[in-house]
Formats: sequence, C-alpha cells, structure tokens
Amino acid sequence: MDRIDRQIIAALQARGRTTNAELARLASLAPSSTLDRVRRLEERGVIRGYRALLAPQALGLDVQAMVLINLDRHQAGPIEEFEERIRAVPGVKACYHLTGRYDYMLHLIARDIDHLRELVTHTIGSVRGVEKQETFLVLSMPKEDVGCPLDVLPSADQTTTQEA
Repeated sequence: MDRIDRQIIAALQARGRTTNAELARLASLAPSSTLDRVRRLEERGVIRGYRALLAPQALGLDVQAMVLINLDRHQAGPIEEFEERIRAVPGVKACYHLTGRYDYMLHLIARDIDHLRELVTHTIGSVRGVEKQETFLVLSMPKEDVGCPLDVLPSADQTTTQEA
C-alpha cells in the first residue's frame, strides 16, 4: 500500500461519503485512477464496507454495557455454538474472544435497564455453555471508535522490504 492508497483510506475512514471526485483531488489523480484504487482496496479486503454512524440515544437506546463471559467448555464445538448464538442477539453490538481471565467480552446496547436485564438474564444467560457472566454499565465514552489507527501502519518502504 503506497502513500496514495493511505490518503484514500484515511479520507474514507474519516468521512465515508467522500466522493470519488474529492478523493481524486486529494490524491492528485484522475477520477478513473482513483476509482480503480478504491476498487482494488475493496477487493483486497482493506475496505470492508461503508456505513452511517448512528447516535444510540437519538434512537432511544440509552444504556450500554460490557459483559464478560466464561464458558464451561473450551472445545471447538461449544465455542462455535456460543458464537453463532451470540451473533443472532440484536442487542450485542460487538463480541470479542479474549485471552486471560474471561473468554468473551460483549458490548451490549439496550433501550433501558429493564431491556438490559432481559438481555443479560434471559437471552445471554440462556445460551448453552455460559458458565459465568459479569456486567459493567458504560457511564460514558471518552473516546469512541474512530477506525484503524493509520499512523501506526508500516511505511511503504517497510512493506516493500517485508514482502521481498
């Protein structure tokens, strides 16, 4: 990935609605060349998609929580079954498989405390294999997800050297 690709992904990550014409001006390329680069970045899986960032409170989703979970068994079958069940729960914003004291961390989003209680006790609590769960309410988000930190990527020179 060269300097121009980095400019393109930085612009799209900051503002997904950046037009191809704007990207072309930013990268000092013809719009057709810019479009080719964006398509290659999509094909390579660097750009996985585009979405709108929604304000949960504006949608009536006023409670967020992190739930740490331990499974009772750690074989492939129970892990895959747990992950499949969790993917189907609409209130789960994200699920992380961890090392350390807990097996999983779920980021839940709910309408209110009653909805959160329902998610934790009945929906997640009923998933086979959940041995223990601990719930933490999110009080605030001093830093929200802003995407991948592009300033820590290896330079184009390092990438070329590593690939050689």
